[in-house]
Amino acid sequence: MNLKKKKNLAARTFGVGAGRIMFRNERIDEIKEAITKQDMRDLMSSNAIMIKDVNGRRKIKKRNRRRGAGKIKKKIRLRKEVYKNVTRKLRAFARQLNLQGRITKEYHKELRKKIKSRIFRSKAHMSEMIKDTLKPWAKNVEKMESTKKSGKKIDGESK
Repeated sequence: MNLKKKKNLAARTFGVGAGRIMFRNERIDEIKEAITKQDMRDLMSSNAIMIKDVNGRRKIKKRNRRRGAGKIKKKIRLRKEVYKNVTRKLRAFARQLNLQGRITKEYHKELRKKIKSRIFRSKAHMSEMIKDTLKPWAKNVEKMESTKKSGKKIDGESK
C-alpha cells in the first residue's frame, strides 16, 4: 500500500511537511478513497489523520569566546578624512608655489615627502616651516597669503 500521494495531499492541505502526517491504520480504506482537500479536512476532523508536533531542540546558549586581535575593527574613518583633507590642501599649496616659481622642483619634491609623512599639521604650519627654512623667500609666502585673504591679483596670478 503506497499512500505517498495521499500524504502529500494532506501536507498541502494543512500546510505542514509530509513527515508530520500520520494515518490511522484502522481507517486506511477511507484515506485511500479521499481525493480532494475537503476529503482530507473531513478525515482530519474525524481523527483518521493526525499531525505530529514539531520536533525541535531546546535553545542552547552560545558560548562566549574571547575576541582575538584579528577581530578588532577600529573606526578610522574620521581620522582618514582629516588626513585626506589636510594632505590635499597642502599638496595644492605646494603645487601652487612650484607653478609660480617661488620654490624649486627639488624643494617641491621634498615638501611632498614631508606632507606624506605628516610633518605639517596645517597649511599655516607648513608656510611657517617654509619661512624658517628659506629666509629670503619668506616675503613671497607672506605676500601670497595676504592676497588670498584680500582677493587681489599679483603678478598675473588668479584667485
